[in-house]
This record gives sequence, structure tokens and C-alpha cells, in this order.
Amino acid sequence: MSATAGKPTKRSEERLRAFHEEGSLGKAYDANLLRRLWPFVKPHSNHLVISLCVLFVVAGLNLARPLFMGAIVRHAANHDRAGLFRDGLILTGLVVCAQLLGFVQLYQMQLAGARAMAGLRERIFLFLQRLTLRFFDKTPVGRLVTRATNDVDALGELFASGVLNAIGDVVSLTGYVIAMVILDWRMSLIAFAAMPVVLVIVSFVRGRSREAYRDIRARTARLNAFLGEQVNGIAVVQAYGRELAMEADFDVINESYRDANKRSIYYEAVLDAAIEMVATICIASLLFWVAIRRGHAGSATAAGAFALVVTFTGYIKQFFEPISMLSQRYTVLQSAMSGAERIFQLLDEADVEQDVHESKCAPDRPGEALSLENVTFEYKPGVPVLRDITISAKKGEKIALVGATGSGKTTIASLFLRLYEITSGAARVDGRDIRKYKRIELREKFSVVPQDVYLFSGTLLTNVAMADSKPDRDRARSALERVGAASLFKKRAGRDQDWLDSAVDERGSNFSAGERQLIAFARALYRDAPFIILDEATASVDSDTEARLQRALDAVLADRTGLVIAHRLSTIKAADRIVVLHKGAIVEQGTHEELLAKDGFYAKLHRLQFAAAAAE
Repeated sequence: MSATAGKPTKRSEERLRAFHEEGSLGKAYDANLLRRLWPFVKPHSNHLVISLCVLFVVAGLNLARPLFMGAIVRHAANHDRAGLFRDGLILTGLVVCAQLLGFVQLYQMQLAGARAMAGLRERIFLFLQRLTLRFFDKTPVGRLVTRATNDVDALGELFASGVLNAIGDVVSLTGYVIAMVILDWRMSLIAFAAMPVVLVIVSFVRGRSREAYRDIRARTARLNAFLGEQVNGIAVVQAYGRELAMEADFDVINESYRDANKRSIYYEAVLDAAIEMVATICIASLLFWVAIRRGHAGSATAAGAFALVVTFTGYIKQFFEPISMLSQRYTVLQSAMSGAERIFQLLDEADVEQDVHESKCAPDRPGEALSLENVTFEYKPGVPVLRDITISAKKGEKIALVGATGSGKTTIASLFLRLYEITSGAARVDGRDIRKYKRIELREKFSVVPQDVYLFSGTLLTNVAMADSKPDRDRARSALERVGAASLFKKRAGRDQDWLDSAVDERGSNFSAGERQLIAFARALYRDAPFIILDEATASVDSDTEARLQRALDAVLADRTGLVIAHRLSTIKAADRIVVLHKGAIVEQGTHEELLAKDGFYAKLHRLQFAAAAAE
């Protein structure tokens, strides 16, 4: 282990930042973001209406509280027990009612928020389903997970923390200002004199707070992306002894996330403490002014003013309460708006699957099952992966694609499924341009067995029958029996358990590579589609299992059109036609015997592979 293995380098830090972080966003317009949020809130607006109505009632009750406090003081000074008892009961009732109604108001608001955020999260998930694979190729998974989790939660804080109560705060402030002016305009000036100070503080914090919360959102996405990458690749990290190096990289990311949070906490603390300090100074100034005034007035005037001071002090405290709450809610609003920026930036992503007008599609060619006509394809502009590819297969034919790694075999299969859009040329399925099909309709015509099999958490049944919302047990059992896997999975199941209900862990980690491949074959057989794509389908099974699978696949392919991407040339000898690819172009086509007779590229591959097998 080198001395610098545990230290992050500047180059690695820049690489991580470039991959995991997003570009800075432009200036945020809160009104626009809230306007875009409204369609998700609108279905639950009845809860918001109830919440706002109750909010105004609570504001009225709070407005009356200092008046009754002053009245109680006057009754006590005048020894009016009846008035003291009456107003004391009224004040108690006001406080109790305000608390009960406050619960109703906040509950209704949070209910609307929870339902609205569930709708937004569902919208994000459905949107992700529509994005092209090209988008996922260039976007870290952790960043997308952050959009549907952390960013939505931050936006949900608008409701959970009662940020919309800011409307009530504004109403309360207006009421307090009117009440204080009516009671004593000179005392009111003492409270109002502090407003410029508050505005300066809010102005200072506002922009910095927004940037801090934007930074938090970006750092969170980066942290999630890095964690997801490391968890998925933990076997490689451990195999190469890179734990310390990865720990160092994580420390850099974690520290930047911590620093971003520290900045937001700092500005929040500054705002809260400053407003509390201004409120205290206002009350102290009021008492000082009353003391001076008392020195110039008689005792009777001072006694009469005592109740007014109590009332006014209550109003000053309540006057700064909404200001303090507004400042706290403002910080939550900044976090929510930063999350909303990221969410709607994702929803504005243009790289989604688009339908093409039929007028732009190639004419139909009845009789062709699968065909590519002069197809060129580029993952990156100016870097063609496929060059002028033309392939045609009739119904029932089995076409094999062979070639070196990177020659474009899997790309051809992806184009037939319309996982990527061709750059030029035309692709047809059943003689019809694939762009004329709805994507679901097109993909329902195919069963696919990939080389890298992905299993979902659940059971063996749900993974084999994933094409159906309601799995057919008999059909799934038959599919597993046809690929010769039934006896294998029966041994894994408990005595009291149907072997189809055997648990499948995340990514199928409790199954071997060969077992996962068998499940993928059964999944394809279960779907029973007219076209089958086999992408290196036997690469992860042993020779005995491969022979069993070959027998099952021969029966399945008998009445179907197959596209077989093969690494082992022994598996494609019986193909109706073999297409040989080299650097994205077709160099040879023909049957196994014809290509061997040509003694060209295929024959060379055949000799190399079987020479290696003979040596073993």
C-alpha cells in the first residue's frame, strides 16, 4: 500500500465533482416554482382552504389576548374580582381554543402536503420510466434517487413546518400594527423603529441562505451517487484493496456536505438571534420610555398606564413572534425552493422517449420479420458505432451476430427494442417501421435474455413472471421445467414451501451467475413472444447447463424469429444466417459452412476459439 493511498488527490476530487455534481442553476423565481407546484396541490386544496380559514380564526384569537391581559391588570388594580374572574376565564378560553384550532389547522395543511408530495414523487418516478437509456448512461443513479427522496422531502417541509402559515403571520402583523397604533401611537413608534434593522438582517441572510441550500442539494446528490456506486462495486473495491482510497474520497465528499450544512445553520442562527435581540431591545426601550414618562407624571397617571404597558408589551412580543417565525420559515422556504429547482430541472429534461409522426417513417415491407436498412448509429455525435448496417430476417429464421467486443452486436439488439433511436436508416419489425409502434406494443413482441441478468427483490415466481401483473404459477413452473431448472430450485426450497416462492434477494445476490441466467431463460419462455433476443445468453453457464438450454431453446425458436448474439461459436452452428461484425460494419454473412469455406474473418475467429478449447 502506497503512502498516499489514503489521501485524496486534487485530480480525483475534480473527477468526482465533475461526475457527481450538477451545473449551477440560474436565478430562482419562487413564484414560478410555486406555480409549477400548484397542479400537485390543487387536488387537495380543500384541506388548504380549511387550514387557511382556521388560521384566520386563530390569528383573531391571538390578537385579542393582550387586550384581555391588560383588562385583567386593570381589574386587579381596581380590586374588581368579578371582572378579574370573567376576563380570566375568557383569556383561558382564548388560549385553549387557539391551541385546539392550531392543531386542526396544522393537521389539515400537513395532510395536503403529504398527499401532494406523494403525487409529485409518483410523477418523478413515471418520468424516469420515460427517459431514454442515453440519459441514464450519463447521469449518476444517486442524483436521480435524490430527486425523488431528499428533494421532495425538502419541498414537503413547506407543509410539515407550516411555512404556509406565513399568510397568517402577515395577517397577524397587520392586526398588531393597527392595534398598537390605536392604543398609543408613540409607543408604536418604538416597535416600528426596529423594522429597518430587521429588513437589513433579512436582506443580508436571504441571498446567502439560498446559495447555501442550493449547495446542500448538490452535495446531497453527490453523496448519494458516490455511496450507491461504492455499494454496488464493493466486491471490486475489496478485491483490489482500495478501501482506504475510497474512504479518503468519501471524506472529501462528506466534508463538503458538512460545510454546506454549517453555512446554512450559521445564517439561520444569525437571523433568529438577531430578531430575538431586536425584540428584546424594543421591549427594554419601551419600559425605559415609560419610566421616563412616569417621572414626569403623577402617580394616578402612572397607575392608569400600567395596564396599557402590559397590553403593549404583549403586543410587542406577539409582533416579533410572526417576524421570528417568518425568518425561520424563510430558511425552510429556501431549502424547499432549492429542492424544487432540482426537481423541475429534471422534469424539464428533454431526453425523453418521443413518438415520431408516421410521415417520417420508412414504408412498410410485408414479409420481413426483422430488418435493418442502411442503419448508422452514434452514441456520441461524430463517433459512429454502427455504419450502414443492412440485415433482413424472415419469420422463423434464426440470425446470429458475432464479432469482437465493441463491434456493435448488443447495440443492434437495443435498436430493435428502440432503447436508442437510430441516427439514420430504418429498422422494421414485422415489416413495419419500429417508430410506428407504441414502445410498449413494440417491446411486447420480444423476449430478451441479456448477458448481465438483473433480478428484482421478491420471489422466484415474480421474477420469472415479471411480464404479468398477476403471475401464472403453472406457466412459470412450466417455463422453469423447460429450461431444466425446476429440479435445481426445488432443492433450494424448504419442505413446507412451494419452490416458486423461494426468496430472491436484491439483484439476485443469493443465486449464482448460472442460476440467474436460468431464471432469465425461464422469464423469456414465460413471455412467449414471437421474437427472441439472446445476448450472450449462455456466457455464464457451464457446458452441461448450456447443452440443456440449447435443447430447450431449439424447441422455443422453432416457430419464432431469433436474434442471437454469441460469444461461443459452437452455439450458433445451426443458425440460418451468421452476420459477422467488425468495428461497427458487416464484413461477412452466411451459414456456418459457407463462412468457414470463405476462410475469412469468421473462419479466423472459429480457429482461434476452438484452438483455445483444444489447448484447455
